[in-house]
Parts: sequence; C-alpha cells; structure tokens
Amino acid sequence: MNPSLLPFFSISRALTLGASLICLLPLVACSSLAEKSNMLSDERVIAESAGALGLAPAELSLQSRHTSGTNTYAVLRSRAGKEYSCTINGGNLLSFGMSNPPSCQRK
Repeated sequence: MNPSLLPFFSISRALTLGASLICLLPLVACSSLAEKSNMLSDERVIAESAGALGLAPAELSLQSRHTSGTNTYAVLRSRAGKEYSCTINGGNLLSFGMSNPPSCQRK
C-alpha cells in the first residue's frame, strides 16, 4: 500500500464506523421505546388470544407474560387444562397501540 494513502484510509474507516453507529443508534432506541411503552393489558392479551384460539375470554387464564422488543409472549391455560403459547406483535407506542392478531399454539 502506498504510504501517502494511509491517512485517507484511516479517515475513511473512521467515517464509515461513525456512520454505522449513527444508523444503529435509532434502531436500538426504537426497540427500547417499544418494549417500555407496551399498552397491552392482561385483559386485552386474554381477549385477543381467545379470539385467535376460538374460545371465550372467560375460558382462559393468563399464566405468565413478558415483553421483548415489539412482541408480547403469553402463556394461557384453558378451563379444560390445555396450555397455549401466544405471541402478540405490537400494542406499543410505535404502533399507536394497535397489534397484529396473536399467533397461538398449544404447548
């Protein structure tokens, strides 16, 4: 490599790294904001999951739930003793409280 070009490559790499960091920072902030602004109540998780499962909300009880990024993960149990895992995408500030239909499957 030509020694006279070495400063150019160092500056170019620094600019590329800086631009990459500037682009990634908002993505990290959005994920954190989405997780902390979750608007899904337990009742709404049960109601939406019941609709996806074809059950009445009164037939389900929420066993556990946690939020990661824009997804809410819930474990529900029916009166018949069957357990279901449901994933609900949305329901946060970034989606204006709207959510996609839950994706549920029997455990």
